[in-house]
Amino acid sequence: MSRHHHYHASTSRAAAASPPVITLYDVPGHTPQPWAPHIWRVRFILNYKRLLYRTVWVEFPDVEATLRSIKAQPTGMRSDGRPVYTLPVVVDPMRNPTNPVVVSNPNEIAEYLESAYPARPVFPEGSRALQTLFVHFIQEVFSKPLLPIMVPLSHHQLPDRSQAHFRGGAPVPPQLLAAGPQREQAWLAVKDQFDFLARILEKNCLDGDGVVVMGHDVTYADFALCSVLIWIERMAAHDGWTRVRTWNNGRWNRLWERCKDYMDEY
Repeated sequence: MSRHHHYHASTSRAAAASPPVITLYDVPGHTPQPWAPHIWRVRFILNYKRLLYRTVWVEFPDVEATLRSIKAQPTGMRSDGRPVYTLPVVVDPMRNPTNPVVVSNPNEIAEYLESAYPARPVFPEGSRALQTLFVHFIQEVFSKPLLPIMVPLSHHQLPDRSQAHFRGGAPVPPQLLAAGPQREQAWLAVKDQFDFLARILEKNCLDGDGVVVMGHDVTYADFALCSVLIWIERMAAHDGWTRVRTWNNGRWNRLWERCKDYMDEY
């Protein structure tokens, strides 16, 4: 199902007086500082392409009602057939302020922004399929060992309403919030994934810089990877980022520095 949709914007005088900008719907932590990796992938692209945008913060209990109100498409279906609404969502009135485009799902947003705003491409010619596969690997394989550590930490740092929203679901394992052998074992599993990816990226040292995925210039693949680093830095700064940044001879800190110019928060 396509995640592109249109809805009628308000024709109020206030809206008419403001220049149209893209709206990015994001979820706050305890502070409205972006942290969610799948949303950072989109924020990186907006910054890299130098597009005007603003952030609308939506707490988890309000996501479905908010997205229904702007006629965003759901990103999946529950087992009982009910639609699932997730962030990020982008609303783009730049080309047609009276009938903005609404796009759900980070990968589809990336495809849309690349097509609508081809300057400063994040998918260099001929790389779209391989980058899409790489991003799938980051999301579905590379990040998996992080979940037992980062999901409880992230939950712990959500606003109270959002924490309460999840209390009816699976319990948060409190033991992973404290130091101990189980936590160290979890970090070892994370390091295995980082080591594996480092060995792959080292192959670019032969004809590239050995830091970014495509060899020379930052792309969507780097933004997907650096979004995971931001998640660690924002939610596990002392226990997580202090160790990750030193792994593999500091290569992840070097990637952070390469992407730093595109970490603006609007």
